Amino acid sequence: MRWNTDRRCFVLSKKYVLKGMKPFMMKIGSHISAAKGYAAMGRQARKLGANTFAFFTRNPRGGTAKALDEADVAAFLAEAVQNGVTGPLVAHAPYTMNACAADAHLREFARDMMRDDLARLERVPGNYYNFHPGSHVGQGAAAGVALITAQLNDVLTEGQRTTVLLETMAGKGSEVGRSFEELHAILDGVSLSGKVGVCLDTCHVWDAGYDIVNDLDGVLTQFDKVIGLDRLKALHLNDSMNPLGAHKDRHAQIGAGHIGLETFRRVVKHPALRGLPFILETPNDDAGWAREIALLREMAEQGA
Repeated sequence: MRWNTDRRCFVLSKKYVLKGMKPFMMKIGSHISAAKGYAAMGRQARKLGANTFAFFTRNPRGGTAKALDEADVAAFLAEAVQNGVTGPLVAHAPYTMNACAADAHLREFARDMMRDDLARLERVPGNYYNFHPGSHVGQGAAAGVALITAQLNDVLTEGQRTTVLLETMAGKGSEVGRSFEELHAILDGVSLSGKVGVCLDTCHVWDAGYDIVNDLDGVLTQFDKVIGLDRLKALHLNDSMNPLGAHKDRHAQIGAGHIGLETFRRVVKHPALRGLPFILETPNDDAGWAREIALLREMAEQGA
């Protein structure tokens, strides 16, 4: 795949255009409650028409995690193919984890939480662990970047089979990760670079000032130049209640916000994003997520 300057679009190289090539299988799902365990999440994904999903590794507003039920994990792994859940899954760290907190005890708490989450995720290997980089709370973005990098270097191991993803952020308050350059600075300092990547959130990048509505190709080109598209491993699909560059982070249902339905049509059909897991974090109920999954899959497969 390469960027064509004259046509201002990505084009596939001939090796990707095979005679008789079957339409790709879109990877799409939503956040699912982990309260009843892995097997229940797999069955719920099937009900929603999803073949991947996201879940919080522990209480999103706290720090506690349920004891891991090995039988439940085994049941999930045994049923995953039957349920059509081919993954990869996109686990989500709790919001309370701040790797660049000013308080050393909070940073230690964040480090221990991430280390424990990664150890637990080894029971379902080959998936992703997404986290909000953190808030520097007045220390400055450079200090925040350094602290986040230090935590990653402290917890990542050669043998782990989970890839850790930094999420693009909207830039409210003192959030780190509001720009591709800040994410690059973190990634650039990680020793085990093959263990880290990026999850792009459509609402967050829009609220951060990246105009995916009028220049999706341009935003992806910028991402490629600063970070590298090979680092992009997953997307959160969310419309936004805010105008471009608002730095507020308020999600909306697909097509019900300032980003709009046609932009999501371009996102799910974009050759640079094809094959990546798309995770919905829209304000919805099960019926709403099922509708959005069906709608986005239909748009992705039109003309595939």
